[in-house]
Amino acid sequence: MKTIYSLLFLILLALSCKAPEAREPKGVQSGSFIEESAERNKKLNQREQKRIEAIMAQNPEYDYIASKTGFWYYYHTKVEIDTITPGFGDIINFDYDIKDLNGNVIYSQQELGTQNYAMDQEEIFKGLREGLKLLKPTESATFLFPSQKAYGYYGDNDKIGTNIPLMCKVTVNNIKQNQ
Repeated sequence: MKTIYSLLFLILLALSCKAPEAREPKGVQSGSFIEESAERNKKLNQREQKRIEAIMAQNPEYDYIASKTGFWYYYHTKVEIDTITPGFGDIINFDYDIKDLNGNVIYSQQELGTQNYAMDQEEIFKGLREGLKLLKPTESATFLFPSQKAYGYYGDNDKIGTNIPLMCKVTVNNIKQNQ
């Protein structure tokens, strides 16, 4: 008798362990939010590009170069003979400042201090990382970054707000190659 009750208990226990049924979603979202977001980003990018083009037109004394990755720059000091550019893991010692496109200082070179950066192994904003890859030791350049190459939608949670394009003057002091 005891085994029959035990067996019945096990059968009831097994039958009561039914997986929950999937619920239907309350509402189906279409891709309209994503489409609207993409459209907003396209318009933002166009506005920023026009602003950067206006800055370049106002400063014809500089020979602006369009990068392959979507920002512009010009050299203050260009080194023709040295061919060392940073590679993965190389330590770059550099100075830089950050300004808005009106030239207002957001972070001064003194405030930021001299930086040591292990190429592609530490976090810095995308445009600066890409810009450093273009510079050789003792070269100096000013970069014009659209917001998506700078701090983007989130800013830096301090002085740089949402969708702010930036201007950075960068001087590479030296590059210590990773052996």
